[in-house]
Amino acid sequence: MPYDLSDKLVIGISSRALFDLETENTIYDEQGVDAYSQYQRQHETDALQPGTAFPLVKALLRLNELIPERRLVEVVVISRNTPDTGLRAFNAIAAHKLDISRAAFTGGAPTAPYLQAFKIDLFLSRDTRDVQDAIDAGVAAAQLYTAPLQYSAPEKQIRIAFDGDAVLFSPESERIFAEKGLEAFARHEQRHRNKAMKEGPFAKLLLALSAIQKQFPANECPVRIAIVTARNSPAHQRVIHTLRTWNVTVDEAFFLGGLKKTEVLQAFGAHMFFDDQEGHVETAAVVVPSGRVPYKGGALVAPPRKTGTAGRA
Repeated sequence: MPYDLSDKLVIGISSRALFDLETENTIYDEQGVDAYSQYQRQHETDALQPGTAFPLVKALLRLNELIPERRLVEVVVISRNTPDTGLRAFNAIAAHKLDISRAAFTGGAPTAPYLQAFKIDLFLSRDTRDVQDAIDAGVAAAQLYTAPLQYSAPEKQIRIAFDGDAVLFSPESERIFAEKGLEAFARHEQRHRNKAMKEGPFAKLLLALSAIQKQFPANECPVRIAIVTARNSPAHQRVIHTLRTWNVTVDEAFFLGGLKKTEVLQAFGAHMFFDDQEGHVETAAVVVPSGRVPYKGGALVAPPRKTGTAGRA
């Protein structure tokens, strides 16, 4: 009988997101694929250091040890490497004793078409193009930034933090803010405070994590979820109403009203923080592993139309 991934949280991850392959990526960018392939062969038994997503992946896989009769999480390496150059990643997986046995090495071809085949719930990569393709295909995905130098992952809990608008929730409200400003946003949210927001790209991931939480007693749950958002009162009401509608209870929520997110994220000790705003991710990445969630189609607000008598572009 074929192995069923549909009842598990499935993480797709590029080898560069799992391990520190920045030197190798520079060789690829500056010297080309042949030099990269040669370097990978020459160093395929050399140890690879953990990458940005390594602490999160290791922690998620540990969930399988807590309920051994039912695997909760699977991790699949999804990479543009060839099978030949991908051997180094599998050697590193074995060296770090990670319970990962599945991979897709596409030999330079786009990875997005294979995400649905592996039932991927979350795709993590350092590559902007692959992450955008995943989001456009309807898969939760984030472009990871370089891991903070002094980061130490919590040992006894998995801690994941999400921004709200355009991440957990649809970008509708974010778009109003971007196009019409803060006052229009506040009026819109107050008017719709009792109307649940539509799902954003990471809503299904939140629901999957919530389902995992329900497998454990509340006081022993190894997964802790936080929302860290620039919203403040009274715009917080719609967030709470939406979570109630979804039958999801987050463990912590921070309505910062424009305050910096970094101190809260550091205090929370996130294994990973997901946000749609590049500026927020850049500052957060200094203290916790962080990933940027792109907008579907690549832009939140369409650029203004040019007027006049100029010729066609």
